[in-house]
Amino acid sequence: MSTAEAPKAGRKDFATDQDVRWCPGCGDYAILSQVQKVMPELGIARENIVFVSGIGCSSRFPYYMNTYGFHSIHGRAPAIATGLKLARPELSVWIVTGDGDGLSIGGNHLIHILRRNLDVNIMLFNNEIYGLTKGQFSPTSRVGLVTKSSPLGVVDRPFDPAALALGAGATFIARTVDVEAKHLQAMLHRAAAHKGTSFIEIIQNCPVFNDGVFDAFTDKAVKDDNRIVIEHGKPLLFGQGLRKGIRFKSDLSAEIVSLDSVDISEIALHDETNPVVTQLLARMGRDGTPLPLGVLRCAEGPSYPVYEDQVHAQIDDARSGRGGGDFDKLYRSGETWTVA
Repeated sequence: MSTAEAPKAGRKDFATDQDVRWCPGCGDYAILSQVQKVMPELGIARENIVFVSGIGCSSRFPYYMNTYGFHSIHGRAPAIATGLKLARPELSVWIVTGDGDGLSIGGNHLIHILRRNLDVNIMLFNNEIYGLTKGQFSPTSRVGLVTKSSPLGVVDRPFDPAALALGAGATFIARTVDVEAKHLQAMLHRAAAHKGTSFIEIIQNCPVFNDGVFDAFTDKAVKDDNRIVIEHGKPLLFGQGLRKGIRFKSDLSAEIVSLDSVDISEIALHDETNPVVTQLLARMGRDGTPLPLGVLRCAEGPSYPVYEDQVHAQIDDARSGRGGGDFDKLYRSGETWTVA
């Protein structure tokens, strides 16, 4: 059979024979389904795709993808993915993590892979709770939440994953929702096409330990007033019939206005290449303003070099100046001795 006649891969080709072991109703099921759907659309052979995870509910992901994968150790998926990408830069590498694995024990690893800008894709599942260890508060849990480890309510101020990624210098930042299939697919495609580290926060429901925490953004009756779907170059409009908008005031705070009282020309436009706009959007969603969904930040090109390209260019330059090297000579250099 010629290459032209080879059957096109589909979703089933990326599913494994492993029983999916998540709680009934977990948002991870929806995410897995969309990832399995998008992978064949990327046109990358399964043997050239790798999923790397740490520890947590989300970290079972590699078992369910018919690709290569590593179920690694707590918080260290970025470190393992970095080594893999440096050794095999041609691979499509996807890191699967959660708000606990990625922002607590793995927080340091996460910020450094973002600042280095490897060409990898990070999916951070955010359910604002520790699910695998049965309901302790996580770095994204909201103030006042009563859990097994905060019986009087959480007093820690939570991380905002998108704002954290921006502060670490991420060149691609997006946010989507587990149950919004088409939007989630679009964000996965955008991440895969980005040259550099792509970071996607996927808010998802934990029906056992934090059920309904994102209802304001997923319930059909109210979601239009509580979230804003952003697109590059388009006005920041939301609400029923898109009759509300965002206007940035002189102090750079977001102001909600109605198109019944202001002209659309006063509504701010989204610019995913502008870090200031991203910073303003990253601050929204926790203070009565709508939560932005979509690509908050996308910057690539010569001003944003990719880490593995720089490393390999450095190695090539050293080889061109010093030669290919002689391992035996290196091994026997310096102080050596013979044990009789």
